[in-house]
Amino acid sequence: MMLVGFFGCCGALHESQCLLGAFFMCLLVIFAAEIIAGVWGFLNKHEILHEMNVYYTNSLHTYRTSGTGNKTLRAIHRVLQCCGEKFPDPTIQLLCSTQDVSVEFFNSKLYMIGVVGIGIAGVMIFGMVFSMVLCCAIRNSRDMM
Repeated sequence: MMLVGFFGCCGALHESQCLLGAFFMCLLVIFAAEIIAGVWGFLNKHEILHEMNVYYTNSLHTYRTSGTGNKTLRAIHRVLQCCGEKFPDPTIQLLCSTQDVSVEFFNSKLYMIGVVGIGIAGVMIFGMVFSMVLCCAIRNSRDMM
């Protein structure tokens, strides 16, 4: 990200079409990756939930057998607001129904994730448009000389 910012800042400061073009291309690649990741995440929502539940089950099993992974489980329970703030005794067999809670949590936050993604995409489009406007203005000013 620092490199992308460097391209944009130095390109505008030194009026370099090459750096502004590199800035535009970097933003375009990042924008395309963001769109692809968003579509993939939306289409594979159930697979993501399944993987989250598998990770939780593995963390719980690791905690029960070796006593490690307590911080991971506490973080999961805190985010999902499941089983209270304090981690229960490891001898308890059923901690909570994380599958139902994680589905609810994911579905409730999906709207917010989409809004944030659209906001970031808007800023990136804004940056791409203005980098090309500046690049064209530089070219036109050089043609007049």
